[in-house]
Amino acid sequence: MQVLTTWFRRQFSDPQVLFLALALIVVFAVVLTMGQMLAPVLASIVIAYLLEGLVAWLQRRGWPRLVAVLVVYTLFVLFVTLVLFGVLPQVSRQVTDLVQQLPAMINEGKEALLRLPQQYPELFTTAQIEQLIEAIRSELVTAGQRMLSWSLSSMVGVITILVYLILMPLLVFFFLKDKELILGWFSRYLPRHRRIAGDVWRDVDRQISNYVRGKFWEILIVWLVSFVTFTAFGLHYAMLLGLLVGLSVIIPYIGAAVVTVPVVLIAWFQWGWSPSFIWITVAYLIIQALDGNVLVPVLFSEVVNLHPVAIIVAILVFGGLWGFWGVFFAIPLATLVQAILSAWPHHHVFEANAAIE
Repeated sequence: MQVLTTWFRRQFSDPQVLFLALALIVVFAVVLTMGQMLAPVLASIVIAYLLEGLVAWLQRRGWPRLVAVLVVYTLFVLFVTLVLFGVLPQVSRQVTDLVQQLPAMINEGKEALLRLPQQYPELFTTAQIEQLIEAIRSELVTAGQRMLSWSLSSMVGVITILVYLILMPLLVFFFLKDKELILGWFSRYLPRHRRIAGDVWRDVDRQISNYVRGKFWEILIVWLVSFVTFTAFGLHYAMLLGLLVGLSVIIPYIGAAVVTVPVVLIAWFQWGWSPSFIWITVAYLIIQALDGNVLVPVLFSEVVNLHPVAIIVAILVFGGLWGFWGVFFAIPLATLVQAILSAWPHHHVFEANAAIE
């Protein structure tokens, strides 16, 4: 007990540290307990945070804030409209077509697997291939059941999307327009001395703003380049695959490896072992190489200094807690943890207090 008391005094002897700890506990408790109810509000805050960078950029060039907000908000509405009525219908059609073509693809893949024991008898046996085919069939049945259950609840999902489409644009507009008013209202209930929390927020805001806005542009650029490349080669489902490649950059290391599977498989089912298959594979690998070695250094001016193991652990933890948004913000949240640990006063506070006593 004495050890715990000493540790508590050492870590929380400063009131600013205690305020920071309580603020973090309250924020995480609200998100965990009321995250689903407040999902439109939280998503709107995220979108407003993304758009704030453009608003601030226009303000630095002499634009009045209200005019900058109106211009940026109009561009945001146009972008959402383009996605809803230009991209999503095409993606939906390609998904439907792909589902219809799946039985033929599965049969073709099954025949290719059954030829392996004849071509490479020293590596594969008929029993092994049959076990693999049975395992794949079982997984497909499970996936089909999940899709059926999702389709049965799709009406609730449609209603939820409609609510989001009405509420979120309004919330985003007011978060942008009344930013100073909202922040001023919150600051009235915060303690006057909060230097440590301020230092943590400035560090996190600098890195998170760079990461989130850079990641947004990275998704759009990789999506567009992949779509144009796949279309130029005549690859089927170009929009759907381009979207998957663009979204794969959300999860470092893992996303690129996972999305390679559908791209290569669809190209193989379309062309087989042909020069077209080789060229599309090479083009896809070039896109991945340019993304990691050219686009990322250009977009992310301030590198998030995290070890790959820490990034993977953050993706698993926050993705398990908050799903898609947890995966998307895994690295910024890990950066928040790192900034708190860096700014947190350690043993020197306790030693200073002990010296005074």
